[in-house]
Amino acid sequence: MNTILIVDASASDSRIMSGLLTRAGYNPVFVDSIEAGKIEVAKLPPGAVVVTAMRLSDGTARELINWLKTEGFSFPVIAIVENLDPLDIVKVMSGGGATDIIQRRALDKQLVETVEKYAKPEMSVLTLDNQLLPRKSEVWKKIEEKIKAIAATNANAIIFGDCGSGKEQVAHQIYLNSSREQKPHTVIEAGSAAFIGLHDPSSERSELYNRIKSYFHKAAGGTIILKNVHLLTFEKQSVLLHILETEHPDVRVICTAEPELMKMVTEKTFRPNLFYILRQSDISVPSLKETTEDIPEIADFFLKRYTAQTGKPRKHLDASAIKALKLYPWPS
Repeated sequence: MNTILIVDASASDSRIMSGLLTRAGYNPVFVDSIEAGKIEVAKLPPGAVVVTAMRLSDGTARELINWLKTEGFSFPVIAIVENLDPLDIVKVMSGGGATDIIQRRALDKQLVETVEKYAKPEMSVLTLDNQLLPRKSEVWKKIEEKIKAIAATNANAIIFGDCGSGKEQVAHQIYLNSSREQKPHTVIEAGSAAFIGLHDPSSERSELYNRIKSYFHKAAGGTIILKNVHLLTFEKQSVLLHILETEHPDVRVICTAEPELMKMVTEKTFRPNLFYILRQSDISVPSLKETTEDIPEIADFFLKRYTAQTGKPRKHLDASAIKALKLYPWPS
C-alpha cells in the first residue's frame, strides 16, 4: 500500500488524517516537525506522497519542499492551508512548489481524494469514476427517477449528502443524462485553489472575478459541477452571485453540499440569494446506514471490481459478513 507522510504539528488533525487514509487503504506515517520529516522522507518507498502543514515549529512547507528538491526527492507534496489566502498559496505553489493544496477545515472532504490524484496508480484504492453504485432500495429508485427528471430540465441543482455518500456521482449523472451532455463541462472543488488566479493588469475586475468568470467561459453552453459549495468563502459567494445574477451565463450549475449548508443559509454565513439561484432543484442522497438493504449489492460490486483490477480469484461475502456490514453504524 502507498505510504503517506504527514508533517503536521496538530496531533488531533494528524489522527484524523491517519484514520481517513488508513480506511482508504493507505499507510500513513506521522511526524510533527520538518527535521523529523527529513528523516522519514529517506525511508519512503516509491509511490509515496507527502502532506505537510504550511507552518511548523522549525520552518515552513516551502522550506521542506526546497529541501526535497535539493536532495533529489520527487515525491508529490500536498500543502495544508488554513484558508485560501492568495499570498500563502502563491508562496507554496509557485516555481515548482507544492503539487496541490487542501484546506485544513475540509480535511475530511479533500484529503483522500487529493492524495488519490498523486499516489502511484497501481497502488491506489478502488474508485467509482462517475458511475452510480448498483442499488435496489426503494429510496434509491426514487433518487434515480429524480436524476432523470432534473436532467430533463436546465435547472441548477444542489445535491445534498454526507461525505462519501456519492453526491458527485449523482451530479455527474444529471449532467450525463441532460441535453448538455455533448457540451463542455468543468468540475471545480470549492474548497481548493481552483478560484485563485493570477492578476490581469488589463482588467479592472479582481483576479478572483477573472478566475471564476474563466470557468464559466470554458463551460459556455454546458455545465459546471461545483463540489462542496458550502466551502466557498463569503467573497467567492459574492462574485459567483454577481456572475449568475447580472451576466446570466449559458451554463448550468450543479453543486454538491453537505447538510450543513442549510444551517449556513439560516445563519447568513452563506448568501441566501445565491442559495436560491443554485437550488432550483435538489436531491438528498441518503447515507449507507439509512439504506442497509443496498449493502449486499454494493459489496458485490466492489468485489467484482477488485477481481478485475488485481486478477485475483473472485470472492463472495457469506451471510455473517453481510449481517456484520448491515449492523455497522457507518459514521458520516
